[in-house]
Amino acid sequence: MRHSLSGLLFLLLISLPSGNGLFGNDGVEIRTCTALKGRCFFGCRVGWKWVAFCHNILSCCTKMEKNIPPQVKEP
Repeated sequence: MRHSLSGLLFLLLISLPSGNGLFGNDGVEIRTCTALKGRCFFGCRVGWKWVAFCHNILSCCTKMEKNIPPQVKEP
């Protein structure tokens, strides 16, 4: 029972708005982060920089305009 519960919890966590989750997503729109021209994730994606917190656990990230790492262009 404990293994199936932890497996279900793992699947739920990886499908949430993370940088590279199971499904492609654009993050979560929260008004305070959108005012900073950013999106909320469980950690910033490659090519995004951390700006602030969204509701204590999410990270508000904005796209980098300069010095973009080459990993952004990988498939």
